[in-house]
Amino acid sequence: MLPALQKRGSVMTAGQHPTVWLTGLSGAGKSSIAEALARRLKAQGRAVTVLDGDQLRHGLNRDLGFTPEDRHENIRRTAEVARLMNGAGLTVIAAFISPSCADRAMAAAIIGAAHFIEVHVSTPLAVCEARDVKGLYAKARAGRIAEFTGVSAPYEAPLAAALTLDTGTLALEESVERLCRHLQQLP
Repeated sequence: MLPALQKRGSVMTAGQHPTVWLTGLSGAGKSSIAEALARRLKAQGRAVTVLDGDQLRHGLNRDLGFTPEDRHENIRRTAEVARLMNGAGLTVIAAFISPSCADRAMAAAIIGAAHFIEVHVSTPLAVCEARDVKGLYAKARAGRIAEFTGVSAPYEAPLAAALTLDTGTLALEESVERLCRHLQQLP
């Protein structure tokens, strides 16, 4: 069993090993937030790693597509890896679209509810599309990408996220600062 979350002063102690699960549309800023948060936590002496949806789909999850079943398996595998890393003493920051509430609930159950911190990067679709450097939204709207979240596949916003960040109105540093403040307040 994973150790209970602890806090000493304003800095999380080595006894805490949460998974911060960033969920939101493509282009919302999940990966940017994850990398910036990881740098901040490492500077505080934390052992931290980032699990990024794009990166895992090039390795561990390269055999998966984007059907609902494949998305489910992508999240299941990621949650299992996060649980193992938490158990090894790492704080995990997971940046995944993870469009299904049920799949995120499954991830929380695998990781352990006490260690799962769901963060909704709630950036509006129009902002995400405007940031789309890969042209994925345009391809999806042209019918060249099937089952693209936010266009031809649904995204279910979290019902009770621990924190909500709209990077359409918040700068990256403010998003990271809010996340750090939230982590410092853990019981």
